[in-house]
Amino acid sequence: MLNIILSGCNGYMGRVVASIVNKDPDVTIVAGVDIDSRQTSDFPVFKTASEYTGNADVLVDFSSSSALDGLLSFCLSRKIPPILCSTGYSPEQLDAIASAAEIIPVFRSANMSLGINLLADLIRRACSVLGEDYDVEIVERHHRRKIDAPSGTALMLADAAADALQNNPQYVFERQSRRQQRDTREIGISAIRGGTIVGEHEVIFAGLDEVIELRHTAASRDVFAVGAIRAAKFMVGISAPGLYNMSHVLAKI
Repeated sequence: MLNIILSGCNGYMGRVVASIVNKDPDVTIVAGVDIDSRQTSDFPVFKTASEYTGNADVLVDFSSSSALDGLLSFCLSRKIPPILCSTGYSPEQLDAIASAAEIIPVFRSANMSLGINLLADLIRRACSVLGEDYDVEIVERHHRRKIDAPSGTALMLADAAADALQNNPQYVFERQSRRQQRDTREIGISAIRGGTIVGEHEVIFAGLDEVIELRHTAASRDVFAVGAIRAAKFMVGISAPGLYNMSHVLAKI
C-alpha cells in the first residue's frame, strides 16, 4: 500500500486527487495538509506538514508555491520524497528544490499530465528534424481564474523546443511594442484567459508554405491527478537523490 501525505488537500486539485485515490486500492492518503484544516475526508488534516508524526512514503503537493519552504524542510527532515505539482516558483525556490534534490529524491513537473509530457517529447523531436527553418509559436488557453501567465506548462514546452534548437532561442511574450520582423531565434508564447477552459496548449511550427501543429487539450483536472498518483508510485521505487520528472516516468512505460 502506498501511503501519501496530500498537501493542498482542501483545494480544488486536492479534492480531485483524493477522489482518484479513493478508486485506487493500492493507494491511501494518511494525512492532509492545508491552511484550511477542516477535515472533509476520512484522513486527518493539519495546517502544516510538521504537525504530522506518522509514516508516509511520499508527499504530493498541489497547494501553492508559498508553501514550498515548509514542505521541503519537512521532507528533508523525514527523508520523504516530495511530488511537487505546483507552479510559479521563484528562481530562489527553484534553487532550493535543486539543493533538496542533492539530499533526497525530488519530483517536479510543471504539468502532471502524461499527454503533455509526451507532447514535450514530440516537440523536441520535431525541432531536431525541422531545425531553424520553422518558426515556433506556442498558444496556451486557461480559465479566467488562472493568475500566472504564461502558464508553467507553456514555458515547459518552450524549454523543450529550445533544448532541441541550436540557435540560442529567445522567448517573446508580446509583440505590440516591437515594430520589426520576427527574428528566426524567437519562440513566441501567447496566453489566453477566459471562461472555464481547463487547459489547452498548441504548438505551431510555421515553415515555408506549410504549417505543422501539435495540440493538447485537458477536458478535466482528473488527468493531472492521475499523473500525480503515477509519479508517486514511480518515486516509491527511487532511493537515489536527484531531481526527477515525467520524462523518467514515461521512460518506464
